[in-house]
Amino acid sequence: MVIYEQAEDGEWGAYLPDVPGVVALGATREEVAAGIEEALAAYAEDLSERGLGLPAPHHIAGTVAA
Repeated sequence: MVIYEQAEDGEWGAYLPDVPGVVALGATREEVAAGIEEALAAYAEDLSERGLGLPAPHHIAGTVAA
């Protein structure tokens, strides 16, 4: 799961709740989407080189109506 957030200044950020420390920032949502994919790939490669795998997901997302 990826969480995208737009700041008041219009900039975007993204993070992965199941993978702490993997984040991306950028001017557009598309830029941030590409950045978070790159960040996750680099993190996964580092873990693989150390004989480890990505953590199992333990977050879920949903919606609620007011």
